[in-house]
Amino acid sequence: MNKLRKKIFAGCGYNTTYFGPGRKEFDPTKPMPSFESYLKETAKGTTEQVAHLDVDEGVIGSFMPGRFIHQAHLPGFLPFMVPQLFGKSCTGVEGACGTGGRAIATAAKTILADLADSVFVAGFEMQNTVKSVYGADILAGAGYYNRERKQGHAYFFPGIFAERAGAYYKRYGEELTRKAFATWYEQAILNARKNPKAQEYHNSVKDLIALGMTPPDPKTFLPYLNAYDCSKISDGASSLLVFSEEGLQKNGLKIDQVVEIVGIGAAQGDITQPPKEDTFFDTTALAVKKALEQAQLSLHEIGVIELHDCFSISGVLSLEAAGLAPSGKGPETILAGNTRPEGKSPINPSGGLIGFGHPTGASGVRQLVDLWQQLTGKASNQLQLKKPYGMMISMGGNDKTVTCIIVKKSE
Repeated sequence: MNKLRKKIFAGCGYNTTYFGPGRKEFDPTKPMPSFESYLKETAKGTTEQVAHLDVDEGVIGSFMPGRFIHQAHLPGFLPFMVPQLFGKSCTGVEGACGTGGRAIATAAKTILADLADSVFVAGFEMQNTVKSVYGADILAGAGYYNRERKQGHAYFFPGIFAERAGAYYKRYGEELTRKAFATWYEQAILNARKNPKAQEYHNSVKDLIALGMTPPDPKTFLPYLNAYDCSKISDGASSLLVFSEEGLQKNGLKIDQVVEIVGIGAAQGDITQPPKEDTFFDTTALAVKKALEQAQLSLHEIGVIELHDCFSISGVLSLEAAGLAPSGKGPETILAGNTRPEGKSPINPSGGLIGFGHPTGASGVRQLVDLWQQLTGKASNQLQLKKPYGMMISMGGNDKTVTCIIVKKSE
């Protein structure tokens, strides 16, 4: 991979509260916040951090708004969010649950092409508009619907990853893996409790491990995975700005207010084909390899990671695909405490998708917002980082659309 031809920066990030079951204020019998309110809130939160707003282009990502809220034509909402975008180039991006990562990469490529100096990027999703079983059918569009859906589980994507978990149990052992899943859940909730906007912020369960060890029940939900292995149904939005060096100057920002994007690894799998190996994320591994090569870094130089744990098994498989543990050794790495905030490789101090929430089109943007906060000392769950680099892995579908982005603390 060639090194990026010019410097690119990201900052001014803002996450709305990720809303849904688990939040004290969530009440499905009452009217919920509108998608317009989420878009306005995140845009205001981002643009108010800029001294002299000068934005050239907009990118917005969402996975299934046409079905969840019956709304398409999303670029038309960017001038509604940021009036300065009226009359300028605006683009919509979709890559299933990896939409946010792809949206950021799209903005970065525009900067690299010298077509813009400042790009506003937003991601959002509204999933609490339908019952969960109907939502599962909508989200099944992240797979090859015509081939896979008819024979799939009622809860389609949880079922897909439950099968991956079953294959992992068979190959590497169930007892240790199940304990690691429960520990991953505990870690996610403990981190989310330190993030007031996280969906699981109000979770007050004392024995999280016992909850995580709940035996899976295929009669009521899934084989191999329980409800605590899954990210929740979420509504929310996140946004940030991507800049060239000239863009920073035009917007009146200082270098210590942003992070530098030093590596972007994008990889695409064939959605019509099943995984080559149920116990490995090969597309994720390729994306991480590309990003590290472009950044000219080794994995050991990364100080904090936000990875895509839509399910506990995807957390384990992403961990291994990234190279943080050999195949089959992810559970041992988790149980040893290496992924905790004080561990060797802190992962998802935000709470991740299981703890912070997973509005599908927003999660990738949220990951970079959280890395920016960590590396600039603005995070609610602030780590004492010894290394100046952060990495995010944004995954769509069953390891099909993956974007890995590496950022550096700017000085």
